[in-house]
Parts: sequence; structure tokens; C-alpha cells
Amino acid sequence: MEKWIELSTLEYKQVWDRIYDEFTFEPSISKFPSFEVPSPFMTYDVSPYLNWSGDSDTYDEIYNDLEDKSLLVFQELTQKNEYMYALDWEHSCYWINPRLEFLKSEFDEWTVPIFPNGDYYFFIHKNFEWGLLGHPWERTITIFGKELIKVFKKHQPKMFQKILREG
Repeated sequence: MEKWIELSTLEYKQVWDRIYDEFTFEPSISKFPSFEVPSPFMTYDVSPYLNWSGDSDTYDEIYNDLEDKSLLVFQELTQKNEYMYALDWEHSCYWINPRLEFLKSEFDEWTVPIFPNGDYYFFIHKNFEWGLLGHPWERTITIFGKELIKVFKKHQPKMFQKILREG
């Protein structure tokens, strides 16, 4: 099985059309939020980690904790051979299987990073039942879907401390 399977042109268009439609997605560097997700949802402020002024070891620990816990959550919510979306706005997007090894880039990040440090990064269930949406300019990560919220509460990333919005 492949780990990261790039979406075809048709799949790419279909998934982004659905995001624009169902989430009323309007990318913006100043109008927030740029999307509307279904309830229940929680939006976390991750701004302290975008302007990190502490030591790099602590940052790496917190960042790796976000990756590790997110992967654990995705694994708990998907079946053995099930794929989900890993989307990078206006860039290559993928089908991923959370149970397969996640190789890192030269920047020590996943192919589509979990942390919104420059673009919109979305990790969404194949049927849009739940998802994690990173907003680079609002400096937030929003999670939606009852099951995703429940499992993230069980495996709380250190980065998920300050809730900005919930519904």
C-alpha cells in the first residue's frame, strides 16, 4: 500500500469544490474565520507557536507532540486500510493512510504539515464526517466532528490549550 497518494486532477477539483461549498471557504489573510465547519467544533489558538521565542528543544517537543497525537487520533478513527484526505491549499493534495509510516520532508514535517505555518492544511475524513483544519493567518487549528473531538480530548496535544471558539 502506498503511504501518500496524490489526488488526481478530478479528485483535487471535487474535494476543493466540496470544501468551498460545504465550509463556505473564503481564503483570507484578514477575514476570520475563513470557513464554517459543522457543529460540534473547537478552534484552538496556536499563535504562540508561530512566533515561538523559547528554546528550540521545547518547540520541537510541542510540535512533535501535535504530530504524534494527531496521528494517533487519526489511527483510532480510521480502519486498517482506510484513507483520508491531507490537503494543502493550492498545492499537491493526497490520500493518506494514518496506519502507514509518515515520512518527513527535509523540513522535518509531514508531506502536508499538521501545523499551519504558511498555508491552509486540512486533514479530513473521506466522507467529511470529521476534520482538522489549520488556518495560517488566523493562527488556529479547528477540529470538527463529535468523534474527532472526543478522541482529541483523550489524546490532548500540548498545543491545544486555548480555545478561541466552539460550537
